[in-house]
Amino acid sequence: MRDTAEVSTPIRAIIADDHPLVLLAIENLIGGYPNMQIVGRAADATELFTEVDRSSCDLVLMDLYMPGGADGSGLEVVRQFKTRYPGIALVVLTMETAAAELQKVISLGADALVSKRDRIDLIHVAVVTALARECYVGPAVRALIADATVTQRLDFVRQMLSRRELEVFTQYASGYGVTEIAARLGRSVKTISAQKCTAMRKLALHSDAELFRFAVEYGVIPEERVQNL
Repeated sequence: MRDTAEVSTPIRAIIADDHPLVLLAIENLIGGYPNMQIVGRAADATELFTEVDRSSCDLVLMDLYMPGGADGSGLEVVRQFKTRYPGIALVVLTMETAAAELQKVISLGADALVSKRDRIDLIHVAVVTALARECYVGPAVRALIADATVTQRLDFVRQMLSRRELEVFTQYASGYGVTEIAARLGRSVKTISAQKCTAMRKLALHSDAELFRFAVEYGVIPEERVQNL
């Protein structure tokens, strides 16, 4: 996220989609966000990279699969983009339904991944989260990944959370309180609390009950550890 002193400077965005109507809809949506300015548009991967090289930007919002383009498409575009422009926040929109492919997008470093089946207002949530350099995954994508195997689900959690966040998340879901976890891990209570909150935010969890159910559903802890939910 940029420094507070830069808040008055518009966030510069480039949007990319091979469908003109979708591109127009995204342009109208992004254009309505406060303090955001669209500085480039692209209809394929080649145009996208050309626009990013030509126009300085803070954020790119792109469709996952855009046909054509010398730079490839899909996962390869995400890989190349994050390699070439690590400082630019990347929000990916997709109609993809394969859990394995969606997990690959996340593992390649996309800052946000949202299904085009999700509510359109969630794009704003994805943009804000991506600019804060935290990973956001929309509910439709989460649901698809949740239908995958336990191993795939657990891999998803490991990709979303840092090692320390996962450590705190696992212990909290296992029934240890924040103070106990701090003592066990040799960290301050404030640090443990912050890491728990960050983990919940990354996983879009809003209560301890949701946290416990998620931990079981995604194989973080055995089901027998969670009672009375």
